[in-house]
Amino acid sequence: MKENKEDNSVLTHIKQLTEKEELLYGKTDLSEQDIKDIHTVKSELDQYWDLLRQRRAFRDVGDDPNRAQMRSSDTIEHYKE
Repeated sequence: MKENKEDNSVLTHIKQLTEKEELLYGKTDLSEQDIKDIHTVKSELDQYWDLLRQRRAFRDVGDDPNRAQMRSSDTIEHYKE
């Protein structure tokens, strides 16, 4: 599967979010803000993984991966159910 510059940008953002998530989970005492941040990071991670999957799916069928669009966290949450 051929990745491109936009895919690499999405992957870089996923890596940054994952590192932030790991730092938050690595804390011994989580503040209320830390807990909110974890939920925000997890939601954003879901959105970026979804975007990457869309890009790959478009590419796999010979379509333009730039047609992929960021979906709302609500949409993704309902999609997973």
